[in-house]
Formats: sequence, C-alpha cells, structure tokens
Amino acid sequence: MSRNYYIFRSGRIKREEKTVLIEIGQNEKKFIPIEDIDQLFVFSEVDLNTAFLNFASQNKILIHFFNYYGFYSGSFVPRESNVSGTLVVKQCEFYLDHSKRLEIARRFVEGAAHNIKRNLEKKGGFDAQVKKIKELIDEIHTAKDIPDLMSIEAHVRKTYYSCLEAITGWEFGSREYHPPSNPLNALISFGNSLVYTQVLKAVYQTPLNPSVSYLHEPSERRFSLCLDVSEIFKPILSDRLTLKLVNLGIIKKEEHFDKDLNFAYLTEEGRRIFVEHFDKLLEETIYHRTLKRKVKYKNLILLELYKIIKYLLGDEKSYEPLKVWW
Repeated sequence: MSRNYYIFRSGRIKREEKTVLIEIGQNEKKFIPIEDIDQLFVFSEVDLNTAFLNFASQNKILIHFFNYYGFYSGSFVPRESNVSGTLVVKQCEFYLDHSKRLEIARRFVEGAAHNIKRNLEKKGGFDAQVKKIKELIDEIHTAKDIPDLMSIEAHVRKTYYSCLEAITGWEFGSREYHPPSNPLNALISFGNSLVYTQVLKAVYQTPLNPSVSYLHEPSERRFSLCLDVSEIFKPILSDRLTLKLVNLGIIKKEEHFDKDLNFAYLTEEGRRIFVEHFDKLLEETIYHRTLKRKVKYKNLILLELYKIIKYLLGDEKSYEPLKVWW
C-alpha cells in the first residue's frame, strides 16, 4: 500500500529505473519503489530533474514543498487524467449563478462552524462560546452574499480561538499567519497546510477543477476549491491533532520549537512528530452513519468531494457537508 514520504534533510531526488532514489549527503541512499509512494513532502533543499518529475507525473505522485520555516510553498501536480468537461461546465455554472454559489458556500461555512462547535462541546466548559457559535450558525442561512459568509466564519473562528489558551495552557493571543508569533499559532498553520495538501490530493483523484471555487474567490496561481473544502476538515484533522499533541505533552514548547526564532517555528524534530501523528490519524477509522461501515479519515475527504460532484451534476437535490458527531 502506498504511503506519504517526508524529506527533512537536504539532498537529491532522482529516478533510478523503476524506483525513486533519495540521496542524503555523500553516503546515505534510500531506494523507494515507485508504487510505494503516495505523496512526497519536501521540507529541505533538494535537487531534482525533469526525468524524475516526468516519472512522478506518469505515476500520479504529488510533491509538496515547504520552506525553511516549515510553511507550505506549493505543489507539483501531475497533468490531469481524470477530466470531465460536463463537470467543469457545471462548476462554472454554479459559480456564475449568485444563488447557487451562495448556497454551496453556505454549506462549507456551516460544516466548518459545526465541526468547530463540536470540538468545544467535546472539551466541555465552554457553554457561552458554544452558544455564540450556534447563534452565528443561524446567521449563515440569512447571509446575502459571500462577504457576509466570510464575516460569519471569521467570527466563529475568533470565538473558537478565544478558548485555545484555556484548553492548552499555551499562549495564543489571536490568529497570526506570516509569521506566527507563538508555538500554538505555528502548530495550527503547519497542520492546516497538511490538511490542504490532503484535500488537493483528493481533488486530483476526481474530475473536479481545483481552481473553480465558491467560498474563496477563484484567482490565478492557487487551487481555491481546496481552500473551500479544507474549511470543513481543518477542525477535524488539524485542530484536534494540535490540541491532542499539546495536551498530552507529545509536542513541547522548549523542545520542539526554535528558541532563536522566538519559538514561533517548529524544529525538524517537531515537524517529524506532527507528520507522524497526522499520518496515523489519516489511517484511523470511524463508523460512517450513512454508509454503515468504517471509513478512514483520509477517505472522508474523497467522499465529501463526491457529494459535491453529485450535487453539481443534479444527482442530489442538496449538498450536506460533513458534520462530525464523534
């Protein structure tokens, strides 16, 4: 079974017959059968050539690049092979029709807000914040445009983030991005980047066009549909894992953040720990109430995308986002 590979040290990646050869320094070499690789995550400086990229493209391997500080930079995405002109036309039709776009955007915000609320309910002791989020969820159904929805979502997250210091005992303040000013912000950003790459991988497996979106405005040089769908899964994957690693003491401020950079960046060891637990989480299963069987977390993303496809094509009258009950 193929799996994710993470590269943390500088070196070279190249094709060696039907394997991928990763060379670290002068002496360390690792040969990986191409069929064993699902995605590659590169967190260091590596040399690679077009022969390797062609090999990766032929085998539908996505490669994700992160900068020195662990922030997501971009992805190499093979040429689309699973295409549908009919679906692309429908995606554009829903985007151009204000009421249709607003309806599907509402669902993304509704799913994200519910899953955030569920995180607080599981922790307990945040009744006032849960009540506030419920009130904001009610406002989603009367939002008149996309800016209204974005504002509601921002208020949901602000309410949620106000609880994080109490939940973790770590300083948080407010949500900050480039750069984060403290370890908790850094963990959330890192986790959200991993969620985005998983959604991108899942979108690539479908005929959906990743650049046509509904909540986030489509623009050049970004896969905005992945941003839309990520909103639903960030509370389930990134946030829950971050809180678990902090509360169980698996990731520690003094050990896993760079002291010379005000503890705002994960060290290599911190990143290794996070991605190890992230991969384990993706392989965990939950009982799916609709399918009446166990489903891996990573497959929940693909199932979500196919619900969207059915809605766009008219096979379903509505799109209901994933709302966690566990």
